[in-house]
Amino acid sequence: QVQLVESGGGLVQPGGSLRLSCAASVSTPSVFSMSSMAWYRQPPEKEREFVAAIRWSDGNTYYEHTNQGRFTISRDTSKNTVYLQMDSLKLEDTAVYYCHTDGTGAAGQGEDYWGQGTQVTVSS
Repeated sequence: QVQLVESGGGLVQPGGSLRLSCAASVSTPSVFSMSSMAWYRQPPEKEREFVAAIRWSDGNTYYEHTNQGRFTISRDTSKNTVYLQMDSLKLEDTAVYYCHTDGTGAAGQGEDYWGQGTQVTVSS
C-alpha cells in the first residue's frame, strides 16, 4: 500500500511561482518498487492531463511540451518525495494537481497510486 500526500498548492498571481511537494509513504517498502512519480492536473470542467514525470532510478524527466521551461520536476529519494517547481504561472495553470506513482509489487504485478490532489489557483 502506498499513500501519496501532496502539499504546496494555493492562490498565486499570474507570473508567480509555487512549489508542490508529494511525499510517498510505503507501508511495506520491500513489497513495492517505485518506477516513477509524476504530476497530473485537472483544470475546471476538463479532463485530467499529464504535466511531468521523473524516473525514480536515474532522475530522467519528462514534460508535457507546453510546460517545459516553466515547470521543473525533481525528486529526493531519501525522502521518497517529488517536487514540482512552477514558475511564470498563467491563468490556465489553474487546476487540481495530482501526484501519481507507479511501480512493481511483490509478485511482479504493476501497481499505481494517486494522491488526493492539491488546488492551484492563478488569479489576479
